[in-house]
Amino acid sequence: MDLLQTILNANDGRAVDDLGRHVGLDRNQTMSAIQGLMPALAAAMAANAAKPGGLEGLESALTRGGHSRYLDDPSQVAQPEAIEDGKGILGHLFGSKDVSRQVASGAAAHTGIGADVLKKMLPMLASLAMGALARRATRSSAGNVQLNPSSGGGGLMDMLGPLLSGGGGGGLGDLLGGLFRR
Repeated sequence: MDLLQTILNANDGRAVDDLGRHVGLDRNQTMSAIQGLMPALAAAMAANAAKPGGLEGLESALTRGGHSRYLDDPSQVAQPEAIEDGKGILGHLFGSKDVSRQVASGAAAHTGIGADVLKKMLPMLASLAMGALARRATRSSAGNVQLNPSSGGGGLMDMLGPLLSGGGGGGLGDLLGGLFRR
C-alpha cells in the first residue's frame, strides 16, 4: 500500500475525519486536500532520502520518533506536540517556511481549498505521513529499520512511488516537483 492509501485508510478512515474536523473540512474536502498535498511531501521525502546520509537520518527519525502513534490514535494529530513535530518534519523536508507556503498555495490552486487551511493542515499531515512510514518500515533481525528491504518490496520507494509519478495529484506532482530540483 502506498503512503497516500495508508493515511486514507488509517484507523478505518478516522485519520481523515479527525484531520478534517481540526481544520474545518468535510470528508471529501479533506481527502482532496490530502491528495493535493501528498505529492509534495513524497517528493521531499524521496529527495531527502537520496541525499548523502538522508536515508540514515530518516531511519533514525522513524526509529526514535514514535510517529506511528498518529495513525493509531488520529485524534493526537491536532495536539500541540504533534503540530510541533510536523513543523519540524516540514522544516527538515522543505528547508523553509516559504516552500511550505508554496506547497499550500499550489495545492490550493489544484483543490480549491484555501491556502490558509492547507497551511494549517500541512504539519498534521506530515506527522501522519511519518507515522505511515514508521508503520511500514520493517525491522531486521538486528533491530535496524529497513526502508527498502531487498526481499520483495515494502520499502520507502514503494510507498512514495505512486505519488511521485503523479498518481496521487495529477499535474500537481509535476508542478511541485520543480520545487525540489533546485
